[in-house]
Amino acid sequence: MTDDVEPPLSGLLVVDMSQFLSGPYCSLRLMDLGARVIKIERPDGGDLSRRLYLSDTEIGGDSTIFHAINRGKESLAIDLKNEADLTALKSLLERADVMIQNFRPGVIERLGLDYEAVKKINPRLVYASISGYGEDGPWVKRPGQDLLAQSRSGLMWLNGDQNQGPVPFGLAVGDMLAGAAVCQGILAALVRRGISGKGSHIETSLLEALVDFQFEVLTTYLNDGRRLPTRSDFRSAHAYLSAPYGVYPAEDGYLAIAMTPIARIEKLLDIPELAAYSDNPSSWFTERDEIKRLIAARIETGTIDHWLSVLEPADIWCAKVLNWEELIEHDGFKMLDMLQKVERGDDVSILTTCSPLRVNGKRAHGDRAAPRIGEHSDRIRAEFGL
Repeated sequence: MTDDVEPPLSGLLVVDMSQFLSGPYCSLRLMDLGARVIKIERPDGGDLSRRLYLSDTEIGGDSTIFHAINRGKESLAIDLKNEADLTALKSLLERADVMIQNFRPGVIERLGLDYEAVKKINPRLVYASISGYGEDGPWVKRPGQDLLAQSRSGLMWLNGDQNQGPVPFGLAVGDMLAGAAVCQGILAALVRRGISGKGSHIETSLLEALVDFQFEVLTTYLNDGRRLPTRSDFRSAHAYLSAPYGVYPAEDGYLAIAMTPIARIEKLLDIPELAAYSDNPSSWFTERDEIKRLIAARIETGTIDHWLSVLEPADIWCAKVLNWEELIEHDGFKMLDMLQKVERGDDVSILTTCSPLRVNGKRAHGDRAAPRIGEHSDRIRAEFGL
């Protein structure tokens, strides 16, 4: 934010006891909106995601994913098995506005930091919990890990071609969606607190977030005779949508084509074989693989720019499929100003993303990298008298 625009959550204190991705993603979003985030870490190793490597690159002894999701936060080292440290943490919670935790069900109760216990310390606190599968049921003790949650959610059967079997997302979509969902809940609870003066307990899980992510197609399934969708066996892009919806290889890349009447595609791409399907919309689904093969055979004869020059003037919904290099070099991305360099006192420097939100026309930028374990412990203890 610029100096003359105060972030909307400025002055709010978030105590983040979570680790890995879901909870830290939530506190990252709150931090980008102006909240102060104090990250609680074990003195002996800290957040386990410090060693969760996506590649062999590490920066300052920590993984790139840790840096990406914990930039701008402060680290307070607390040994939860040490009575004095636990007392200090409770004292900090008396002053906090928000607390986030994603321990396995039962752990937070054993620590004496469950919602009912913390509510007695600070009845105005907004307390947020993220689990793998909720607080009860047969999965509650299972590891709440993203790939496993995707597996149990049914989501994988929407991706890939029919003959591939289940295809997972190539990123931790359950973690990110759960973090985003609990962030929404926290913001709503803060509004309620402003009216009633009372805090709330916000809960979600990876499974709940992934089920909600599928609300559109699940609603179709539940009200369509509970018929499972059949993915296209050729260049599938959506289990329920008909041809030409898909991604097609061209001479120099890939072209995505969204919902478009087959009759228009027939004329614009000069594919006379599509005439048999043009006036029969039901065939666009029942015969979608054959239709898509005809389109693919035509698209591969030209370049992306050629086909865009044909399709875009006719208002056909299409786009070149970009890789990260092409995305970052494109003016459409550059104008969003979504990259920033953050730094730390031990010569750590990392280029990462910014908040996806703009407030009053301004995007929040920061310059502080993710903290070392307990980097801010002395200052925080002195400030809060811990």
